[in-house]
Amino acid sequence: MIVRPHQHWLAQIFVWHGSVLAKISTRLLLNFLLSIAVIVMLPWYSTLGIRFTLAPFSILGVAIAVFLGFRNNACYSRYVEARQLWGQLMIASRSLLREVKNTLPEDPALSDFVRIQIAFAHCLRMTLRRQPQSATLARYLSEADLQQVVMAHSPANRILLLMGNWLAVRRADGQLSDILFHSLNNRLNDMSVVLAGCERIANTPIPFAYTLILHRTVYLFCIMLPFALVSDLHYMTPFVSVLISYTFISLDALAEELEEPFGMENNDLSLDAICNAIEIDLLQMNDDTPVPAKMMPDKYYQLT
Repeated sequence: MIVRPHQHWLAQIFVWHGSVLAKISTRLLLNFLLSIAVIVMLPWYSTLGIRFTLAPFSILGVAIAVFLGFRNNACYSRYVEARQLWGQLMIASRSLLREVKNTLPEDPALSDFVRIQIAFAHCLRMTLRRQPQSATLARYLSEADLQQVVMAHSPANRILLLMGNWLAVRRADGQLSDILFHSLNNRLNDMSVVLAGCERIANTPIPFAYTLILHRTVYLFCIMLPFALVSDLHYMTPFVSVLISYTFISLDALAEELEEPFGMENNDLSLDAICNAIEIDLLQMNDDTPVPAKMMPDKYYQLT
């Protein structure tokens, strides 16, 4: 995720890092070269009686813009929902530890519970990004628990079960009443809702056929556009064609990034930073040390 301070409007025009321009620059260059070729070929295909007009492109451009807007809204909604789910996870983690610490302040194994909570956040992050988990989770889980987690179909769900078992042992020992256990179990249910919501977003992309038809239409439109512009604009055709193509292709590329909010693209969610914040909060709440340093943006104002 790119987290930039407020910039002057003129400086924003020339921002490169975090813009989709870096990703689509080759495509825009091809459109520019195609426009030059069309200018060169204009006398030849004019003799054939071939003439494109702007009228159909105007109608098609409006239609493409409308459907791109719908797709971008759908992708942005996925992004917003994903961020809300991780916000709910942060709330549930803090609330769960606060209630457990207030209820069992002298429990010698409270630090173990904190580490299991931290492991859940990291496990969910790595599951959504399809990253290997063993090395990271080994810092927080015992060897026996780690083996159970990495062998599970849903590792994060297995960690929820470990937290539930930890609370169930205290309930069986009489340290937790049924009412308090029920309250703490509701916090685990909140975390389970977050897990299911993230899995739904990660495993249910926007229908491929819908994405494909828009993708094809955008590129066919950009390929044919110079032929319609050249009769009226002549040597200005490459510049106008690239400008219009930038608008459509960049919206298409941005939708691809937002469709998968848990990835590692510039405009995806900063899950590493969120997990880092959760870990710092939980360790400080339990007065545990050492506490990791707060993750800060790099020189490109980027958080992973």
